[in-house]
Amino acid sequence: MTFLRSSSTIYLRLSILSALGLFAANTAMATTANASDLPQVELDKIVVTATRTPTKISNTIAQTRVVDSEELKRYQGQTALEVLKRQPGFSIKQDGGMGSSSNFYLRGYDSKRVLILIDGIRYGSMSTGQPALALLPTDQIDRIEILYGASGSSIYGADAMGGVIQIFTKGNDVAQTNFSVTAGVGSNDHYVYGAAAQFANEAGAKLSLSASRNQTDGISAIKYQTGNNKDEDGFESNNFAINASVPLTESVSIGATGLFAKSTSEFDDYTNKPNAEIDQENGAVSAFSQYENDKLTVRLSAGQSLDKLDNKVGDAFETKQKQANLLSTYLLPSGQLQAGAEWLKQKVDITDNTPNNGNDTYKINDRTIKSGFIGYQLNKDTYDLQANVRYDDNSQFDNETTYSLGYAVRLAPSLRLGTSFATGYRAPSLNDLYIESSYYVPNENLEVEKSNNLEVFIESNSEFQTTRLTGFNSRVDNLINNAYDPATFKYQATNIDAARLSGYSLTSDWQLSNVLFGGQYTYTDAEERSGENKGKQLAYRPEHTGLIYVGYQALDFDVRAEAEYVGKTYNAPDNSTSIDSYTLFNISGNYYINPNLTLSSRIENLTNEDYTTNEGFGTRYNQNGTNFFTSLTYNWY
Repeated sequence: MTFLRSSSTIYLRLSILSALGLFAANTAMATTANASDLPQVELDKIVVTATRTPTKISNTIAQTRVVDSEELKRYQGQTALEVLKRQPGFSIKQDGGMGSSSNFYLRGYDSKRVLILIDGIRYGSMSTGQPALALLPTDQIDRIEILYGASGSSIYGADAMGGVIQIFTKGNDVAQTNFSVTAGVGSNDHYVYGAAAQFANEAGAKLSLSASRNQTDGISAIKYQTGNNKDEDGFESNNFAINASVPLTESVSIGATGLFAKSTSEFDDYTNKPNAEIDQENGAVSAFSQYENDKLTVRLSAGQSLDKLDNKVGDAFETKQKQANLLSTYLLPSGQLQAGAEWLKQKVDITDNTPNNGNDTYKINDRTIKSGFIGYQLNKDTYDLQANVRYDDNSQFDNETTYSLGYAVRLAPSLRLGTSFATGYRAPSLNDLYIESSYYVPNENLEVEKSNNLEVFIESNSEFQTTRLTGFNSRVDNLINNAYDPATFKYQATNIDAARLSGYSLTSDWQLSNVLFGGQYTYTDAEERSGENKGKQLAYRPEHTGLIYVGYQALDFDVRAEAEYVGKTYNAPDNSTSIDSYTLFNISGNYYINPNLTLSSRIENLTNEDYTTNEGFGTRYNQNGTNFFTSLTYNWY
């Protein structure tokens, strides 16, 4: 290991020099290249999540973001959580390094209130209510679509009060038959190995298969530890993805997708137990059939997601969400009409590994949701309109009806002004309702969260840039939050009568010939509006987050530098303590050695900032100092 660590240090220095030197060495040649020959960044991308049908971002009304396959190249060896934390309005809370327990926040909503889909199938834990995005590898992802705000509630149902994130598996759009292998190395003995095979024929059949292994010795999860907890906490994951589609006739096609990750994460146990670790299995599979003609598209899909956790010192949980969807879209003389139905079965099983703490079980361990929805969408040269209504019948709670209405008008060919209103809701998680442990007390009297959400925006979209200023305001009734009782030293989920999540977000992305630059800033006021902490900020919601970047793109290389900022974060409900702000500087790049071979490098936290995203009760969780990752990918066409 001594040789590996000294090699890693040398390699880090070489990577810094190569990443910085790449720009100077190639600038003269690149600037003389014909700009039309350069790779182009598509600013006006096509999204599906915002409306459930392919729509240009310039025609969507709610704020929407796409992280495509080209951008994902900068995140090789990382997870979906690492990608999301750099997107507008996001911040994270993580209990250590890669693969550790985590939560994210979007415009003040935590991950329980942001719906995660994998190829249209719901993904997440029915026990905690949180999705394990820190376990899903970017190597198996084709693109990520982000829909901000609650308009997704009337399209997808519960848990979308803060937005919808949809992950599409690798191979979603296979252009030609090809094979690739990837090998990478990084700090903390980080290694990645992967291979992919994609097939396409003239008849339109497509198949993509990929597999990878991601492993690292990691960092010690908690700072200032002694004994067994002073060791490094590693992470290893084996990952697989499949994506297939076959046209049966000119109008009918069938297909299937799958994403699976089996991982082990080490952590610092409070009892100082040696080699404490968590085994997890996560992913989703789905199958579909689709009929399409000039006016009508009908798609029937079914699938299941899995979230399985066993930390070997506590109870084991296994969540399965089975889902069937029927969606039809009909083109009208003006606009299009959508209608559909869904069936969702959510179930969690618990294995009681801690009998001394009592009999851990759920009074109810499953629930069924039956839904119907209808929507209308109209996109004209001068305006855009979207309206949706959805009805959900939850077997555990009362039925809920949510709706959204959005309108945008073009003041000029490249200037839009718009607004939208949406309602949302979320049911309590089963842990909040029923689980009793050494740290938590159940609360069966929890009420369903409900929200009213308003968004306004002005947007400029041209050939060279897209810039958007969005204001948002959400009033949430019965927001569920964990309250700490110092008398019993335990937490209990309780309803906050009223909370307000408001603010604004500015995003701007530019491409001028070879140069790409831009940034984003979000101000979030997440305020309790009732109770003893009235007027205080909700914990772990930073008011200020932002990122700026500049990049250079040539025929045989690209390079990007960025600065990521997260402001002061309160970590106590009464705002008596806080976590310091921090700024991280990162650089990444790709060098196309030849048409088949690509070298990708990334260096993060260049200034070796000592920061944390989670601290409380005398415990400070570590984050990585200066670190690097470099990989080689070879493609056969």
